[in-house]
Amino acid sequence: MRGIAFALLSAALFGLSTPLAKSVSPHVEPVLLAGLLYLGSGIGLGAYSLLRFSRKKIGAREAALNRADTPWLAGAIFTGGVVGPLLLMWGLAQTPASSASLLLNLEGVFTALLAWFVFKENFDARIAWGMALIAAGGVCLSWTGRPEVGVPWGALAIGGACFSWAVDNNLTRKVSAGDPVQIAMLKGLVAGGVNTLLGLFLGAKLPGASVLLGVGAIGFFGYGLSLTLFVLALRHVGTARTGAYFSIAPFVGAAGAVAVLGDSLSVGFFIAVSLMAAGVGLHLTERHEHEHRHEPLEHEHLHTHDEHHQHSHSPGQQADKPHSHPHRHEPLLHSHPHYPDVHHRHGH
Repeated sequence: MRGIAFALLSAALFGLSTPLAKSVSPHVEPVLLAGLLYLGSGIGLGAYSLLRFSRKKIGAREAALNRADTPWLAGAIFTGGVVGPLLLMWGLAQTPASSASLLLNLEGVFTALLAWFVFKENFDARIAWGMALIAAGGVCLSWTGRPEVGVPWGALAIGGACFSWAVDNNLTRKVSAGDPVQIAMLKGLVAGGVNTLLGLFLGAKLPGASVLLGVGAIGFFGYGLSLTLFVLALRHVGTARTGAYFSIAPFVGAAGAVAVLGDSLSVGFFIAVSLMAAGVGLHLTERHEHEHRHEPLEHEHLHTHDEHHQHSHSPGQQADKPHSHPHRHEPLLHSHPHYPDVHHRHGH
């Protein structure tokens, strides 16, 4: 349940960022806006990291990233932190925020498809049907009821952003045992720096101080804090299921667009909401349980001594509180409800 809560809160924060970003988009060029949003997240999380380092007793220490994590994190930063935001900002400039918010459900579908067929995460018919309903809702939402000439470039750009984030999500899962604040901070600083410099190079002008602070705040909560919670969810429930729970983000974003921007609601909108809500509901009511075997495993992450962590400690190490250190898992055969978390990535 902890992983589900992380995913839902992450989705709510990101969902609200969509109409808020749309509200400031007339004042900032799309490329520059994408950069400033990520810079806001990176700078905010960097300040928190410094505070956390200076006060050693704030929470338990997470496992630091290591050299083996570099390729996975670099790929995640490029696809999710550079390509994805650029496509989203460009698509938002040509698409109503309520429609854009619901189209973002495609991120969950793409995330699950990559997790199932490329990264071999397990799934069953219930999960597949849920994703099918979410996809049907996206098709229903994009149907205008009349033939149109030309290509819906705005919708295609948002779909491309969703695919970029799907790749990002699957790559980030590979490093999800590491410090989530460090992961989100690095993504924000690197992606934000690249996009901001690109925007300035293309001739964009920095907005006034009040708009700049507003964009930074949106980036910190909607991108930085949201991504930190998303990484924690990946650790607990796996990629496809985190993507499914994250699918509530468009509902939050659409509601915000109606309330903040005055977007109108169509019949197709309500049909799409019904289909997508049914799909998310199938995921939320899933129960996965069977006898499974844990192979020997050595890794490092924040943990407590539960049924999967029954190892010894060196003198002076605290074992009665959440802590992080390299540890070894011995072979274990048992049965209990579980998700494909960092300890349950077995075959089926």
